[in-house]
Amino acid sequence: MAANSDQLQYDVPSTNNSSLELQQLSPLSKTNNSDHEHNLDGRDITAEMDQGDEKKAGAVANSGAVKGLLAFAILFLACLAGFSSRLFAVIRFESIIHEFDPWFNYRATHHLVSNGFYNFLNWFDERAWYPLGRIVGGTVYPGLMVTSGAIHFILKSVNLEVHIRDICVFLAPLFSGLTALAAYGLTTELWNPSAGLLAACFIAIVPGYISRSVAGSYDNEGIAIFALLFTYFLWLKAVKSGGVMWAAATALSYFYMVSAWGGYVFIINLIPLHVCVLLLMGRFSYRIYTSFSVFYILGTILAMQVPFVGFQPVRTSEHMAAAGTFVLLQAFAFLKYVQNYLTKQEFRSLFFFGVTGTAGITFLGVVFLTYMGYVAPWSGRFYSLYDTGYAKIHIPIIASVSEHQPTTWVSFFFDLHILSCTFPAGLWFVIKDINDERVFIILYALSAVYFAGVMVRLMLTLTPVVCVLAAIAISKTLDEFLVDDAPNKKKADGEDSDDYEEDDEEREKKSKKLYDKAGKIRKIKTEPDKDKENLGSNLKGFVIMAMVMLLMMFAVHCTWVTSNAYSSPSIVLATYNHDGSRNILDDFREAYYWLRQNTGEHARVMSWWDYGYQIAGMANRTTLVDNNTWNNSHIALVGKAMSSNETEAYKIMRELDVDYVLVIFGGVIGYSGDDINKFLWMVRIAEGEHPKDIRESDYFTANGEFRVDRAGSPTLLNCLMYKMCYYRFGEMQLDFRTPPGYDRTRSAEIGNKDIEFQHLEEAYTSEHWLVRIYRVKDLDNRVAAVPKENKKESTKKKFVSKKTSRRKRGFIKKKPVVKKGKRTRTKKQRSK
Repeated sequence: MAANSDQLQYDVPSTNNSSLELQQLSPLSKTNNSDHEHNLDGRDITAEMDQGDEKKAGAVANSGAVKGLLAFAILFLACLAGFSSRLFAVIRFESIIHEFDPWFNYRATHHLVSNGFYNFLNWFDERAWYPLGRIVGGTVYPGLMVTSGAIHFILKSVNLEVHIRDICVFLAPLFSGLTALAAYGLTTELWNPSAGLLAACFIAIVPGYISRSVAGSYDNEGIAIFALLFTYFLWLKAVKSGGVMWAAATALSYFYMVSAWGGYVFIINLIPLHVCVLLLMGRFSYRIYTSFSVFYILGTILAMQVPFVGFQPVRTSEHMAAAGTFVLLQAFAFLKYVQNYLTKQEFRSLFFFGVTGTAGITFLGVVFLTYMGYVAPWSGRFYSLYDTGYAKIHIPIIASVSEHQPTTWVSFFFDLHILSCTFPAGLWFVIKDINDERVFIILYALSAVYFAGVMVRLMLTLTPVVCVLAAIAISKTLDEFLVDDAPNKKKADGEDSDDYEEDDEEREKKSKKLYDKAGKIRKIKTEPDKDKENLGSNLKGFVIMAMVMLLMMFAVHCTWVTSNAYSSPSIVLATYNHDGSRNILDDFREAYYWLRQNTGEHARVMSWWDYGYQIAGMANRTTLVDNNTWNNSHIALVGKAMSSNETEAYKIMRELDVDYVLVIFGGVIGYSGDDINKFLWMVRIAEGEHPKDIRESDYFTANGEFRVDRAGSPTLLNCLMYKMCYYRFGEMQLDFRTPPGYDRTRSAEIGNKDIEFQHLEEAYTSEHWLVRIYRVKDLDNRVAAVPKENKKESTKKKFVSKKTSRRKRGFIKKKPVVKKGKRTRTKKQRSK
């Protein structure tokens, strides 16, 4: 060994390059002879190597700093784009709350800021669900209100006076930037930072998320999607590290999600599903055990602190999957621990019976507790996710909401555009390179696709995973086609030429010694086809240009959809003339302002439940039903009043102390969201509670058609809703081409034009007849009763016997009657 090492050391000075290579590969030469650290030219090789390492380290540090700066700039621009793209409604109209549910959220937030958190939790809203009322603290997710209240408190503490309404209007655009950051973190954990940047850009402007987070859309989903993605990001960090800190952070983020939105059930079922699939795949590790155990225990305890949730995490079927997974994981970990003390055969038997027995006992226990009533069964809303026809048959009030209808293919493309096409490719790339974290995103994608197909509203949960997987697909494609192969080709060509030269030298040496031996056949060096090289470069250029064009089309589509489809507040309508000028229809706010100014403070307004929150929020008047829809029988009673004739409806309104009735009519301007188009749902809901009085078939013609013209059903033409919408409409002629009473929404001439009211009177009709309000009359005056004094005087003047006073139909004068006993004398006879 010594001789060999010495020989190796003395061969070093021949070439500088070879010396560097040998010194790097043979550390033994450094330790044995320090004199050979210098080459023959006297240059210090070690110093040169140190300088080279420093240069490389500096270059790496500079490239890392540049990448970090670019990542920061891209994320900042993504957040800015997400915030600014949601301001179309504010720019075109004004800073105002949109839709229906946001008005209650704003009203509740205003109460929280004005009266404090404790009074908010104990707030009894007497203006809702008359005469029942509503306990707000126990029937609402307070996360949205608390978030806005906290921002308002922080701004006020630094002497920035901002009205709570402005905070509510801009809260969703603000959280869209945080959602982009959460998407970046989640995609980085799954793939790489490049895909994370693309995911952040996608989710910042994708219409599927913008639809529920524009400025003024003050709803729970505006902050819930951020909480959803952030919880998933923390869960992946916990799975990777197995640390208690990340698992506890996941539980805290889950607690915020529970306080913000009822969709938290998706989290508490998806994470246990991830753990179960990992166990079935044989990927159990103590990282999974630690992460899920800490998350489930802390998350369940924290979730029970929300008043609206209470004991649901331990007493409802929606949470039993998580509890069963927790028990199964404990048994699995115990068997893994016992494995070290048992033989292989004993462990197999114990493992089979232990896992099977634990799963069976857990399942039977849940079934028994459900049968005994300790665990609530699955609710109707969850049954409707697995059977699309369940809600229409059993719970029509759920099916009546447009957001609960099945999703069409057009909606997928409209809300996701090219992401819906690239999303399967990203899913395939993740499946090819599987690990523990990517199993989670696969399960998320598959479950979200199913639920989004069942219900339009759940497109909101599909959009984030589509952005993540589409970003992975596009990032993978760009990584493949943006790499420059020219340096590698040059390097490879250089190595090939050196090999050929060495082969020639060896061949010449051998030919001198062995002249009679046949030489090896020399390899013919073939030059690569230039056409193929050009084809490869052209293909790369074509793919890159196609990707850039698709991304540009995606950005244009997102901007157009956001501007035209999702940035129009429902309470302020706009129409456009042929010259492009815009007309603002502000009938809703005009009507609510009239109610606020011209009715009593305690006036009770009956309307369909869609407008309950707006009436309470803008008109500040008491409503019978609203968008909470917690009492189906009360809503059915209102539906029965709307579906009945005026006389029967008047009896119901008298029982409910109704002062005014509000209806929405769009026949003048062609507004399709009016009460006539919703009327059949009123009938169906009323029929569910009052099948003897209301039957849906009575409102259709003999041919099964729902018509408002003369061929319509007589029951329909005389019901209260029809009469309130079309009162005096038969006298109106909209243009010379249509007859009087022509309904533009239903494209028909109404069948009942001579409408008169007996128990109602018109109180207010908005400018474009969009909102109509009627006052309920008091009972008709009765014949005045005779005063008591007059009765006494009449008894003095007129004699009435006991026998004749019992007769109800009068008596015959001077009829002979047999009288028994003495006749009582009057005071006049006594005085005589």
